[in-house]
Amino acid sequence: MNARREWLTSALATALSLGGLALAGSSALAADAYPSKPIKLIVPFPPGGPTDIMGRVAGKIIGDKLKQTVVIENRPGAGGNLGTDVIAKSPADGYTIGVGVISSLAISPSLGPKLPFNVKTDFTPISMVGIAKGAIVAHPSAPFNDLKGLIAYAKANPGKLAYGSSGIGTANHLAGEYLASVAGIQLVHIPYKGTAQLAQDLLGGQLMLSVESSLSSAAPNVHSGKLKAIAITSSTRSALLPNVPTVAEQGFTGFDVPTWFGLIGPAHLPKEVVAALNQALVEGLKAAETAERFAQFGAEPKPSTPEQFGEYITAENARWSQVIRDAKITVE
Repeated sequence: MNARREWLTSALATALSLGGLALAGSSALAADAYPSKPIKLIVPFPPGGPTDIMGRVAGKIIGDKLKQTVVIENRPGAGGNLGTDVIAKSPADGYTIGVGVISSLAISPSLGPKLPFNVKTDFTPISMVGIAKGAIVAHPSAPFNDLKGLIAYAKANPGKLAYGSSGIGTANHLAGEYLASVAGIQLVHIPYKGTAQLAQDLLGGQLMLSVESSLSSAAPNVHSGKLKAIAITSSTRSALLPNVPTVAEQGFTGFDVPTWFGLIGPAHLPKEVVAALNQALVEGLKAAETAERFAQFGAEPKPSTPEQFGEYITAENARWSQVIRDAKITVE
């Protein structure tokens, strides 16, 4: 009887052990199988703009490399903050990720009001994606052709020169406010919900001036004479508008307001998921065809490690906090 009992106990222990190994094995297989279903990629701006273009390029790269469908979901609003909040509050399983942008991750934290997410704790950096150069452009009827003329006009007409941007807290909004501060002029900010209506009003003459975060649409209109370029807002000139000097070249040394984009997920994303996404994205960003695609709208790929992107976000937060404080930039 005792021998039979010992045999049953031993058999049960063996079965439980094998069952545990099987479960562990299936868990490992499940982890190794990522992604086993479509991935949702949140773009916090409307379709058609630079953030959307960057997001779709990144999504295609990831989909192709990981052999899985990537569904782009545009969640615009509040200068990118609404979509960024969706990313922050998504499950940390790798099936909802998104595009992190300068406005939400570096500018808004210092601009106010209080955000529904914490940039320092609510996200997992995956990789930098790219940097785009912007420009100050004007309708042909504008009574100035360069930055010196713009500043002279603004000083002669205080509070009457308005400029459009793709939203409050965006890089192009801050570029306009930063310029007004360092040049000692008054500019009226008109925020739009994305770039489509902004471009329409500028081309139609309802708006005289705009600060563009990407040259994808501005450059062709400048070349055709429908718009005129006043200055490039980044530190170096753009190959799309090589004859247009930067703001820095026109008397404001150190002026540099590029628009950057990266891939982020919610906090506590599993390391193996981050590694898979980073490897896929970095490989694709290094391809020659990606550089060519980015160049079409005045941008360049900037692949990175997750750690490098996290450090970049921290540095940009510190930079823009200082700029906003020194320039006394506020949101009405």
